Parts: sequence; C-alpha cells; structure tokens
Amino acid sequence: MNNEDEIDIEKAAEFLGLPPSRLSELLKKRTIVRNWGEYEDIFRFDNHISGIETGSVFIKKGNDFEMIRGFPKIKRAMTLFPAIERNFPDIGSVLVEEKMNGYNVRVTGHKGELITLTRSGHVCPYSTERAQHLLNHDFFTENPDLVIYGEMVGPDNPYVPKDIYGVKSLDLFVFDIRSKFDGAPLPVIERRELASDYGFSQVELFGEFGIEEAPSKITRIIRELGKKEHEGVIIKDPEMVLQPIKYTCSESNCADLRHAFRFYNDSGRDYMFPRIVREGFQSAEWNENEEELRKRCLRLGESILRPMIRSIREVQRDERISDDVRIRVRNRDTIDRFRAYLERLGVDVIFGPPEKIGEDYLVRISKLNKSTTDKTKSIVEGQLWS
Repeated sequence: MNNEDEIDIEKAAEFLGLPPSRLSELLKKRTIVRNWGEYEDIFRFDNHISGIETGSVFIKKGNDFEMIRGFPKIKRAMTLFPAIERNFPDIGSVLVEEKMNGYNVRVTGHKGELITLTRSGHVCPYSTERAQHLLNHDFFTENPDLVIYGEMVGPDNPYVPKDIYGVKSLDLFVFDIRSKFDGAPLPVIERRELASDYGFSQVELFGEFGIEEAPSKITRIIRELGKKEHEGVIIKDPEMVLQPIKYTCSESNCADLRHAFRFYNDSGRDYMFPRIVREGFQSAEWNENEEELRKRCLRLGESILRPMIRSIREVQRDERISDDVRIRVRNRDTIDRFRAYLERLGVDVIFGPPEKIGEDYLVRISKLNKSTTDKTKSIVEGQLWS
C-alpha cells in the first residue's frame, strides 16, 4: 500500500502541526513510513521532524489520529561531579535508577490488544507476544492516554541477550510512563507507585540524594554495578522537569566493545570510539592509581582484541561469523512472524527447530554477519586495507 493511501492528508497534517504539502513530501520521501501487514494504520518517523523524535509513531484511528512519542535523547555524563552540578542547578536532590542492558520498547493498546514499538517505531512480533503475557492489560484500558516505556531484559532476547539480572527468560522493566501526543513523563515516584499498582516489574531505585552528596553516592553504586557487569544509572529530577542524564560502568562499556569488535566491519566509529573515550575520563575523575589503571587498560584492550581475533580465526576455518541468540514463545505462529519481520529488516537469519519446553517453544537463531565475514575473508586472502 502506498504511504499516502487511505489517509486524510489535511486532517493528519493538522494533527501533526505540519503544512499538508510538507506531510505529503515526508510521506513520498519515506521520512514518515507506513508499517506493514496488520499495522498499516501505524506510521513511523524515520527521522527527527519539527520537534518530533525519531521513532515516534502516529496511528490512524477511524477519522482521528493518536501520537506515541519516541524515546527522548538522554545525554551522558562523562565527568560525574561537574555534570550533576551543571545539569541540575535549581533542585535540591536527584533520584537515581538503574539503567538496564536490554532493548527499549514502548507498550500501548491497539485494537483491543497490546503491541510493542521498537526504538525505530516498528511493531516487533516477538516483543508483542511477550508483553501480552507479562503485563497487566487493565493498565491500558484504565489509562488509555498513557504509554509504558520499558527495557526488555534477559537471556531469551534476540537483540541484546544478557544473563546477568537473574531473569530466567525475558522480562520487561518499566523505566518511564508518558502521555500520548506530547510525551510528558509522570514524576518518578508517581510513576513507580502507578506501575506497582499494576504489578509491573521496574528498574531498581537506588535512592534520592542531595546534589552535593550525589556524585560520591553514585560512584559507589557504579563500582558495585560494575562488579556484576550491569550497565549503569539514570540520574533524574524527581519531577521529571529537567532532562535526565546517564552514567555507565567501565565493565559495561567493555562488554559493548566485545560485541562491537566481534563484528568490527559493521560497528561504526560513532559506536566504538565514544566508549573508549569514556574510559579515559572515568579513570581520570576517579584518580586511579597505577594498579587500577593497569587493570582498566587490560580490560579495555582485551575487549577489543579477543573478539576480533576470534572472528578472524573462525573465517580462517571457513566458518561464517554469526551472532547467536534465542527466543522463547508461547505461540508457534510468532516464530514465523518474527522470522519474516527480521528478514524484512534485512537481517540474514537461520532459525533452528523449535524445542518444546513446558508451555513454550525455545528457538535458537543465528544472525549471520556477511559484512564482517566477507571483509575478514578478503584480508585473510591477501587484500590490502584501504
């Protein structure tokens, strides 16, 4: 179906606050893109447009529309002490919650069911099935103007599998609840109480700290999280008026780099370089002694070289480099729908046979990495680096 089919451009443009000609242009250029299949009534923003975040969606509902805003960009503190002082100048304290390492989803009601929207605004069939089993549906009927923002975490995770949180399969941890259309967030404590009322899992709240004590308290939290290879923290204005900032553990940076350098020809400089720079600023701010610095250097160097050497050796053995993940589903149809979804996004995948485990099916998936495999093979065969 064409992007502009069956949509009233005048009404949609008025809803979005855009001139009709501008909306038509964005649809033709596929800056705003219609989803496919049963979700053709959902349009996603592939780029930031007129104050609307990338990944935002608007949904055609009869003669009306509904907006679900994308994930707000959270800036990163490189040096903790001055960042807190500078970014929270007019409040007495901050709340600190865990930043978990999984993948972001938004959950909303759609035609009487729950759907999950990825960061880019796609409807993921796997995440949708899991959310339907994990979340209390009453929330969405009783709070139709609110959207759940959460992190999907656990080993049965096709995007960022982690077995570090004590999650047996996959769970959704709420970190935000926002209004539709304007994306206004609930204050932290109000949001936590509302999520608790419906039995939702939530990211951990470490506490509320005065501005002067917060940097030292957060440093201790980060050191403890790092021992478990957890990701880090989000530092928030309790009322969610000022923008949050994030701060991460060295061990999490290095875990990200291990994955990036395994697929070195796909992970761009913008992903890898900042993670290396963070290590330098954190070490300097923490005033590390020679032994602490040596350990950091060793951890960083191994996270870069070991995975890359593993990939090279696999290609030397005529193997293809792959990212091996797994999913666990209740409905076998979800397997086929998820495979089609990944293939439509251009992911080269091999699905193993479903394994019946209780009420669920466990499926192992190999995501083949053609780019890094081909680049490595050409170099091994003598091609020069250009």
